Amino acid sequence: MIYSLTGKVIDKSLEEVVIQCGGVGFRVAVPQTAQGAIAPVGEECTLYTHLNVKEDALDLYGFVSKEEQRAFKILTSVSGVGPKAGLAILSVLSPDKIAIAVSSGDHKAFTAAQGVGPKLAQRIVLELKDKFSQTSLQGVSIEDVSSVASQQTGQVSQAISALVALGYSQSQAAMAIAKLDTNQDVQALIKQALRLIAGGKI
Repeated sequence: MIYSLTGKVIDKSLEEVVIQCGGVGFRVAVPQTAQGAIAPVGEECTLYTHLNVKEDALDLYGFVSKEEQRAFKILTSVSGVGPKAGLAILSVLSPDKIAIAVSSGDHKAFTAAQGVGPKLAQRIVLELKDKFSQTSLQGVSIEDVSSVASQQTGQVSQAISALVALGYSQSQAAMAIAKLDTNQDVQALIKQALRLIAGGKI
């Protein structure tokens, strides 16, 4: 397994970069979001990698952080999610947003990735439900977000439904509500959640 590569960037495009290490140029497929973080051509950079072995090819996938590398491995552990789909998801969702989407049951977030349809998106959420339970983001645990999102009745469920109806994603709504005192009435929860989202805290 090639864990990482450090070398000079000799070519790059939106979807791949070529890094020269010890006189050998390694072509590495990367998420589109990685381009801004990868050094310009002629400079040195480090990518954390995953080597995918097939019968007729050895494909390298690269990431600018260990978190992205880990998220890619978790995503591709899902039945039906190959390396290309994993890269497509990381091109539209950061590792943190993947964790939030999974914990809040927001399968629609994954359909923004090229090649990921509703059925596959639902499978991703279902199979990865317990993979991010120990994660904490923006001052709230993923377990709390999951707990809030799973409520089917009561003021919490109504507040989340109202926020989704207003155009916010299931992820944003669940994250905002998880940060609040959920013993309040529906109107209070909605107002405070809107304030958090508008303030850029979600």
